[in-house]
Amino acid sequence: MSDSNESAMPPGLMTDPDGLVEPLRLGERLRAIRRAQRWTLEDVRQRTGVARSTLSKIENDQLSPTFTVVQKLINGLDIDLPQLLRQPPRPPQRTGRRDLDRAGQGRLHPTPTYEHELLAGRLEHKHMVPFKTVVRAREISEFTDWVRHGGEEFLLILEGAILLYSEAHETLQLDCGDSLYFDSSVGHAKVSISPQDAVVLSVCTDAD
Repeated sequence: MSDSNESAMPPGLMTDPDGLVEPLRLGERLRAIRRAQRWTLEDVRQRTGVARSTLSKIENDQLSPTFTVVQKLINGLDIDLPQLLRQPPRPPQRTGRRDLDRAGQGRLHPTPTYEHELLAGRLEHKHMVPFKTVVRAREISEFTDWVRHGGEEFLLILEGAILLYSEAHETLQLDCGDSLYFDSSVGHAKVSISPQDAVVLSVCTDAD
C-alpha cells in the first residue's frame, strides 16, 4: 500500500480464539447500542453469530465476554472497541470524582494489531474515553477493514513513530511528540514504523 491517499483497505481486528478480554461490564452499553438501533437479541445474534443466551448474560452483566466474542460484536455491529467501552450518557453530576491509574495499572485489551490499555476504567458515564495503545501492526495489510467510530479522537505519540492511514486523507507520519485531532468516524489505521513498537495516547469522544 502506498503512503498517500490510502482509501481502499484496512482495520478490523483479526480474531484470536483463545484470547480473553479483561473482565468488563459491557451490558449497559451493549443494550444501549442494540436499543438505539431497535434490534432484538435475535437481530444481534444474526449479525454477530453470538448466541442469544450469551448476549442476554452479557447485557445482564452475568458474563464477561472472551476476546473472540468482543470481536464478533465489534464486526457484526459495525462498531469499534472504544464505542463498546463507552458508557451511555447520564445527567452531569458535580461529584468531584477522579480515577487514578498508576503506570501499567490500566485494563489491557490485546488484539493482533493493537494492545489497548484502558485508562480511568472504573469511572462510568465519562465524556471521554482515554487509552494508551501499543501499536503492534507493521503493515497496513494486517488489517481487514478501516477502524472507525463515531465522535472525535485526539492522539499523541508517546514513543516511537507511526504511519496513520486514512480513507479520506493522505497518510501521515507522526513521530514522538506529534499529535493529531481528527474525526474518528472517518476510517483510519495506525502502523508502527520505528524499531520499537510505537506507544500512542488516545482520547475519544462520543458522536454527541
